[in-house]
Amino acid sequence: MKKISLFFLLISAFFCAQQSVLDKKINSIIKGKKATVGISVLGFENGFKYSKNAEKKLPMQSVFKFHIAAAILDYVDKGKLSLDQKVLLTKDNLMQKTWSPLRDKYPDGGVEVPLSEILEMTVAQSDNSGCDILLGLLGGPKTVQQFFDSKGVKNFQIISGEAEMHKDWNVQYKNYSTANAATDALKKFYDGKLLSEKSTDYLMKVMLSTSTGKNKLIEQLPKNTPVARKTGASGKNNDGLTGAENEIAVVTLPNGRHYAIAVFVSNSTESSDVNCKMISDISKVVWDYFNK
Repeated sequence: MKKISLFFLLISAFFCAQQSVLDKKINSIIKGKKATVGISVLGFENGFKYSKNAEKKLPMQSVFKFHIAAAILDYVDKGKLSLDQKVLLTKDNLMQKTWSPLRDKYPDGGVEVPLSEILEMTVAQSDNSGCDILLGLLGGPKTVQQFFDSKGVKNFQIISGEAEMHKDWNVQYKNYSTANAATDALKKFYDGKLLSEKSTDYLMKVMLSTSTGKNKLIEQLPKNTPVARKTGASGKNNDGLTGAENEIAVVTLPNGRHYAIAVFVSNSTESSDVNCKMISDISKVVWDYFNK
């Protein structure tokens, strides 16, 4: 028994030392940066946890489109919606002066498209028009909130969509999550505790096809690494402040294991390049840690 206890003590000491090295590397990345950086990492198979500022409630920006898509798919699982059902696009629900590949594809509206197309463009391309169309189908943000409350995801709040955030810079701070809440939601999603197996697989494939934010979490990872992710960004206000430069993801390792990572950069006066480089560098040292 003493030998077994000693073995586990040695293993524990080894992992603590490794985590200390990881912490030092991450500290060197964010040192001196004029920003709040929330970080959470969760190893799915080995239970590894790392966090820094991970209980701070930081604005999600478009990261919340993952949560909205999950709530939509919950409605699909319950038979309240269908991915095949047609949704009418109009000039009223295709937002102007914002990021919207959906609007660019159907500039005049007046066309019905399947719900699946709207969901996929909202998640994989971070479409702002699609986001608010999905919220409309759910009856508003409260449905998303209630869904994640029911799944035990704490320190998450959504009260508005893209249109409201576009009108008032401060609204984004009311749509918040902690970094730990984000990795918790991703773990529950991966484990099939949010959605049916079919809907889980579908949303995972959509997230794997994400085309935004290539200079963030995936920038320094080996090419073709499976990363199911969702990005978010606020841009800068007139004072040069970035409210949010974010990304959350489920990363698949070469050995077939997985980890969730959430990096939220908030209230930053650094340049967009510096903010994104922080996320990229943090992602790389976490990847290196898991691949030791």
